[in-house]
Amino acid sequence: MTRIAFFAHDAADAAVRRRILGFTGDGLDVVGFTMRRRDDVSPAWENVDLGRTFDGAYVQRIKSIFRGAKLAAAQRENLARADVIYARNLDMLATAFLAKRYTKLKTPVIYEALDVHRLLTRKDPVGFVFRRIEGALIKRTKRLVVSSPGFLENYFEKRHRGRFTPSLIENRLAAGADYGSRPEPDLPRLSPLRIGWIGVLRCKRSLGLLAALAREFGPAIQVELHGAPALTEIPDFHEQIQGIANLTYHGRYRSPEDLGRIYGNLHAVWAGDFMEAGFNSSWLLPNRLYEGGYFGVPAIAPSGTQTAKWITERSAGFTVDEDLARTLPDLVRALIADPGPIATRRQRLLALPSDIFIARRGELAGLIRDTLRDDSPGGGIHLHQFNTRTGRNAAG
Repeated sequence: MTRIAFFAHDAADAAVRRRILGFTGDGLDVVGFTMRRRDDVSPAWENVDLGRTFDGAYVQRIKSIFRGAKLAAAQRENLARADVIYARNLDMLATAFLAKRYTKLKTPVIYEALDVHRLLTRKDPVGFVFRRIEGALIKRTKRLVVSSPGFLENYFEKRHRGRFTPSLIENRLAAGADYGSRPEPDLPRLSPLRIGWIGVLRCKRSLGLLAALAREFGPAIQVELHGAPALTEIPDFHEQIQGIANLTYHGRYRSPEDLGRIYGNLHAVWAGDFMEAGFNSSWLLPNRLYEGGYFGVPAIAPSGTQTAKWITERSAGFTVDEDLARTLPDLVRALIADPGPIATRRQRLLALPSDIFIARRGELAGLIRDTLRDDSPGGGIHLHQFNTRTGRNAAG
């Protein structure tokens, strides 16, 4: 059985768990080499703990690369059993390569870039240094995996052209998990209108917009928040939502176990992000786009983003132009008065094949198989390489 050493930034992160479920569901063996953001973490897979890191603590995160690499290298026998090293995010890619250096292993490395960090888009010497480091590491990888065509078109093709072989693996739900049956097309009871914000709650402007909606429309709407607030980005998160009767924060959730319950209660999901507006926030395709789509919950996204493009191509959600403080309430007011557009978009989502929202079985196994077969970085077109102009997989 092909074995993967999975270097990840947070063992408790839902996306990390989803990717491991995807690997194992495709018949691959996984050992995690993971850092964590809190102490009460008990991974459900074989795991090597690389220590704790903290959001926004960049100096500590840099130190953790060296500490984590030494901890990984101390598990040389375990690491040497892997056929492929799969590293998520730039700091884990650096950790993986440093561990390889310590152990003198020649295991091929795949880099999955979930985001383009704000440090990498800076135009000052700091940004230049980090891009140079990233480019040097990417050149040594066998494959670059991105979750959105926007990352390639707007960043990697411009900054690191010719240094990588790309693969598109969208943030779809993992194959092999039980998400339950897709719901019936009939809308949940529309009184009040229920809007959700699900995932890592990291965008201060999004919270402000949703809180303003709750205050403006009162009992006519209900705002539901599920996930982990990024307190480094929104330090006053709990203070902002306090005292708003129709805005409820439900805390962390488990994926896939809780998704049906969460989305089964919603009419729309907020899919905007402004934490790195004009850069990463405009290029990404968020998890909730696929989660909501599977359960027939249309997304609302700001115009001019990759998410808005995805929605528009499928006529399966809503886009709003700036000024959002005006246009978002206008949309909500219209939907309260006439829920027909929600019903129409729900029907369109539910008419789409499930594999738009759930990864195809064998997708990740195919990625690993192609990587092991490819000895030349940057060479050839492969199953998972995609056309950067159309954003479609070469395989269809």
